[in-house]
Amino acid sequence: MIPTLSACGIRPISAAPSSAKGPTAHIRLPDQLVSLDAHISAAAPAAQSRCWMRWVWRAESALIVAALALMVLLPCAEILLRKGWHAGIPASTPIVQHLVLAVGMLGGALAARDNRLLSLSALQQALKPRARRWARLFAHVFAALIAVCLAGAAWDFVAASRALNKPLGYGIPVWTVQTLLVVGFALIALRLVWRADETRGGRMAAAVAVAGLLAVLHGQPLSPESLRWPLLVVLLGAAVCGAPIFSLLGGAAVILLWSGGEPLASIPTNHYRLTTNPTLPSIPLFTLAGYFLAEGGAARRLVDLFNAWLGALRGGPAILAVIVCAFFTSFTGASGVTILALGGLLMPILLASGYKERYALGLVTGAGSLGLLFPPCLPPILYAIVASGSGQADVTMEAMFKGGMLPGLVLMALTGWWGVRCGPKRAVAGGHFRAAAAWRALWVAKWEVLLPVVALAALFGGWATPVEAAALTAAYAFCVETYLYRDLKLFRDVPRVMRECGLLIGGVLLILGVALGLTHYLIDAQVPDRGVEWVSRAVTSRWMFLLLVNLVLLGVGCLMDIYSAIVVIVPLLVPMARVFGVDMIHLGIIVLVNLELGFLTPPVGMNLFLASYRFGKPVGEVARAALPMLGVLLAGVLLITYVPWLTTWLPGVWK
Repeated sequence: MIPTLSACGIRPISAAPSSAKGPTAHIRLPDQLVSLDAHISAAAPAAQSRCWMRWVWRAESALIVAALALMVLLPCAEILLRKGWHAGIPASTPIVQHLVLAVGMLGGALAARDNRLLSLSALQQALKPRARRWARLFAHVFAALIAVCLAGAAWDFVAASRALNKPLGYGIPVWTVQTLLVVGFALIALRLVWRADETRGGRMAAAVAVAGLLAVLHGQPLSPESLRWPLLVVLLGAAVCGAPIFSLLGGAAVILLWSGGEPLASIPTNHYRLTTNPTLPSIPLFTLAGYFLAEGGAARRLVDLFNAWLGALRGGPAILAVIVCAFFTSFTGASGVTILALGGLLMPILLASGYKERYALGLVTGAGSLGLLFPPCLPPILYAIVASGSGQADVTMEAMFKGGMLPGLVLMALTGWWGVRCGPKRAVAGGHFRAAAAWRALWVAKWEVLLPVVALAALFGGWATPVEAAALTAAYAFCVETYLYRDLKLFRDVPRVMRECGLLIGGVLLILGVALGLTHYLIDAQVPDRGVEWVSRAVTSRWMFLLLVNLVLLGVGCLMDIYSAIVVIVPLLVPMARVFGVDMIHLGIIVLVNLELGFLTPPVGMNLFLASYRFGKPVGEVARAALPMLGVLLAGVLLITYVPWLTTWLPGVWK
């Protein structure tokens, strides 16, 4: 998974209590992931002295904020115009789709600038300073080399698109927006070289190394095919040394295509096709809504609400943790945000209620991944996009959310049962239900409680497209946190929140785009067809196939983040599942719950590392505390896998 907080683009929330309308606890970077200003002053003092560099960086942040703002405003305006005047905004849909491309590439450049590109390996932290420096230099040089290759491939793609001169709208040619692919990859390459070392000499050495490797590969002293495996081994070494995930997946695609004599332009082509998918704008928009919640006071108000209603019951604090974590994860789309945002609030409540620290730690760590199946969470949306894009399945996000309702409730029920079982045998003395306090907490949190109603009504009501529903949800969350609760200041906090959201989205879309290029190669190489042939010969029943899928996905969930795993694995699984008659919605839920379980799987489950940071505990101690939760959720995964009715019933009756 992702063992570093920088890999997630997430920052923990301070546990200081806050009132409903007063100052709230805001997400802050840990010491090793300081803010942009600290990056400028500490890591790049020379850049701080250059006004033009600071202006460039501010302009980048302003552009990504503007792009996200337009993504919210245009679909909301479409709803108003359609309902009020039966009109619309010309070319608004393709504009919003291409704004996703802008957010993705600008966010990726921001992540590279702030040294927060997603990474798989934590080896650098385990090395001594000298060895760490060489490992970072090696990883960044190879990642920069891959980024340069992707920039060159994007240039070829844009040149071909320019010849077609296809219009986007308002006289803007499509190729001008596609140029962001070239600019984005080039900026990422430059910043990887800059981040390769803290000294001028080290950066110069990194730049010379990248240029030298390009010259050698361009000269082709050996046949590309003979270099395939040596380069793949070097790529794996770079990944172990801390190279970003995008360079691992994109590098594999570059090496395989180049050594096979195929054009590299297929990688940016697929990247562009993914980021301009008609449904994909839902992902950054729902993520933005989640970020507004996380940065506002939603966490405190929701904990107060459910604690007032459930805290007096035996096991009430555990049920509280389950419900609040599921609610939060469904909107943020990342269990890491849930642990960081709610951990400091839930742990004191559990401990004060008589829970042993080990059980409380395991419960919060495990519950952090609940909610991934509920609307409007992002992984089901991405599965629907990827599965439908493979051409072998027709899955909508609405069907995925309907299919995920009962399995999600099953996982919540199992987690709540375990929480009640391992808690004190009776409620804490003096803990009585107070109706007045409960209703007062509901009144205080009423606007955030209504947020799922707004999202679900827009998503399933039939009067808004999925993208419009996501934009409406983001706009509602913005208004609630900025104007009703006033937790976020319009000019001080909102741009910062939107920039952080854009940075996370950019890092994720960067991975997804290049991962689709790798998937394209695997499909061209007929890997799914060969997999179908092998599975047809080796596996004789649907249940054995599903068991094999579970085992493979558990391994994948340990080693890959959930988004890149969906993009790479789903196109390979879909044709195999069709051979055994597995329903595509059922397959999707199986994929998601297994990857969700990967968040907890030792030794590299992401939630283990995030909980370790949040609570100041060794990773081994967190892993031992989470083992019972791992067993409980594994039982839920097997139940969901082998009782398809849990997934297929609701989509069948709710058309």
